Amino acid sequence: MAQDTTVPKLNFEYWLNKATEWGQASTLESQKDVCLHLPQLQEFLYQLYERIKHLGSTVAIQQFPLIGQLLGRLCWNPFVIGYDESQKTLMWCLCCLYSSEPQNAVELKANSWIRSLLCHLLCSSKWESNEAETSTFISALGYTSADYYCHLVKNMVISLVTELRENQFNGRNVQESTSASRVNAVSIFCVPLITLPDLTPLLETLLLYHGGSSKEILSSEFLEAVNEAFLKKKISLSESAVFSLWLRHLPSLEKATLHLLDQLFSIQLNSLEEVARIIKDSLL
Repeated sequence: MAQDTTVPKLNFEYWLNKATEWGQASTLESQKDVCLHLPQLQEFLYQLYERIKHLGSTVAIQQFPLIGQLLGRLCWNPFVIGYDESQKTLMWCLCCLYSSEPQNAVELKANSWIRSLLCHLLCSSKWESNEAETSTFISALGYTSADYYCHLVKNMVISLVTELRENQFNGRNVQESTSASRVNAVSIFCVPLITLPDLTPLLETLLLYHGGSSKEILSSEFLEAVNEAFLKKKISLSESAVFSLWLRHLPSLEKATLHLLDQLFSIQLNSLEEVARIIKDSLL
């Protein structure tokens, strides 16, 4: 009971089941599910870290006997460790389980296992490949691995933006245009990456894209996540993109309105000019 009272959202069994279900995210459905749950997973991992960071490895394992199984599965899921925040928190959790002075063969074996996982995460950092052929190819282009994959993300964003804009404005027929299901899939895959600066052009293009469908083609998770990031000033969007977001997803408009009211009631306002400035900045 004390554990649930201290951290009410720490649902260890749920996330262990999820990690087992996902495996290494080899199917499209498992990849979509990972992407949809990454923000909540990151919150859980941070809460887990907060619980174990002062316990010591022995006590942490006693409280969470399956923690090794959970962390191990997550560390080998490319969609989990591709999300920089989750990768970092996984490293923190593993370091908490490392015995600085191992007392027996079990702790020695655990330390060896933790070192191998940390090496795996470090080698996977920034989507870096371990394959010698890939590294040689990247070096031949004159890039570091980090620079290469940064350019790769930018090129992917440019390609998708170009495709969506051409379909929107060039009058392609239904057979040639980007399918609603593909646009929906792109919006889902954007959810854990929304705060990446390089992704902003794609976010705005998706928000302004309507296609030929009478139904909403962007996922509600995407629309909610964009609105949340915008309200917390983690991203900057054009006015037209924000207005389109609120028009196509009324819950986001409602949340933005409540957020503005909270701002107005929670701070001391010295003049009507200050009130007007806050309202103008909110775009409402």
